[in-house]
Amino acid sequence: MKRYEEQELTIYNSISKQKEKFTPINEGAIGMYVCGPTVYSNVHLGNCRTFLSFDLVFRYLKHLGYKVRYVRNITDAGHLENDGESGDDPILKKARIEQIEPMEVVQKYTVDFHTIMETFNAHPPSIEPTATGHIIEQIQIVENIIEQGYAYEKNGSVYFDVMKYNENHNYGILSGRNLEDMIANTRELAAQSDKKNPQDFALWKKAEPQHIMRWPSPWSDGFPGWHLECTVMSTKYLGNQFDLHGGGMDLKFPHHECEIAQAEASNGQNPVNYWMHANMLTLNGKKMSKSTGNFILPRDMFTGDNDIFNKPFTPTVVKFFMYQAQYRSILDFSKEALEASEKGFNRLMDAYRAIGGVKTSESSSIDVTRWRQSCYDAMNDDFNSPILIAQLFEAAKFINALLDNNETITEKDLQLLQNTMQDFIFDVLGLVDVAESNAQDGNKLNEAIQLLIELRNQARANKDFATSDRIRDDLQKAGIQLKDGKEGTTFSLN
Repeated sequence: MKRYEEQELTIYNSISKQKEKFTPINEGAIGMYVCGPTVYSNVHLGNCRTFLSFDLVFRYLKHLGYKVRYVRNITDAGHLENDGESGDDPILKKARIEQIEPMEVVQKYTVDFHTIMETFNAHPPSIEPTATGHIIEQIQIVENIIEQGYAYEKNGSVYFDVMKYNENHNYGILSGRNLEDMIANTRELAAQSDKKNPQDFALWKKAEPQHIMRWPSPWSDGFPGWHLECTVMSTKYLGNQFDLHGGGMDLKFPHHECEIAQAEASNGQNPVNYWMHANMLTLNGKKMSKSTGNFILPRDMFTGDNDIFNKPFTPTVVKFFMYQAQYRSILDFSKEALEASEKGFNRLMDAYRAIGGVKTSESSSIDVTRWRQSCYDAMNDDFNSPILIAQLFEAAKFINALLDNNETITEKDLQLLQNTMQDFIFDVLGLVDVAESNAQDGNKLNEAIQLLIELRNQARANKDFATSDRIRDDLQKAGIQLKDGKEGTTFSLN
């Protein structure tokens, strides 16, 4: 269904600093790239907010009927700290600490990332390329940038020449930074490295002897610079120019600025039409930080195993809470805010489940079509999820009023109301009806226990009392009590 023909979507474009009408390069099809995680630790809540923000974008674009190719990379060739120029490679550092191979670190935390995203009911991207899987392409683009005159080699490393690039382009177009000001602030550091200017950034770094992750290149055995992989993988799978590029606000400079420079230096085209940036999270009013202890992992919120919150919160409640702020706003996590969000989520789901009890007649006391469009208007306004949620609560109030006052609406309006709530709650926001999930889990548990009861009955019939006793005793240890009676075996949960 081509809903996009009926809707006008506007997106805040970070490069123009204003909302713009969204017009894809190819009608009905969208290319979207989002910078993925560097997999050297458990994914933290701030990362999750970014990826859930773009899951919402992905879901809504598909809901509108667009064919979306969503590319999100995995950084598994650990770049150096300090903007990829110096310091420790975080993947190698973690490998030393855990005394395992670097790619074991990558595998462990890639699995963790996927597990957490699945727990949040986030859609996987269309393509999830890795940095190590595209080393050849990264070398090729470095060669191309050198040929274009925008990069130089020094002692086995290759650097992007920002001053040369800025003669014909605008380095700072995304972040709004002025190159002359940057030069003035860092001029005294120029003699401390092989770079011509402090603003130059690495395209390829020669590996030190102790650096494990290295690849052969025309310049040295080394590894690609931090910014290179995203330019390579976005253009490989989406073309030299594509529609949307997303990431966290912290990536705007230097990472995304450098992506633009690399792409324009390589193929002479502005790579992205719309840049989108998700804002940061705070915890109890303060910046999240491992060093200060003001920090929590998603899994710790789900289990309640933490010193910050006094109870667990389901993934869908945490996600619902995140969507109660627009993706470009700073969002503060606190116990009070999450508990309020949980109550609101339960009210919304109670109202949705109660729709079936609404009576119908020949007339309605609400314009459902107009309300439905207000839901689209919210999302069309730069994916404004808090306004959408407010509209869903308006529907919940209306449903409750109909039931309390024994009022009616037309069958057509009732169906439209139910379909719209279903579309936006489950399809667009990607929320989960926890009560329904628990009921499904209960049915699965019943089926599993009934199977064990049948196996125990077979063991008893075969006089294999050791097996039958073991099934009974092990279930008892798990909190499941079997009761043998005249009409068979039943169970109860202790």
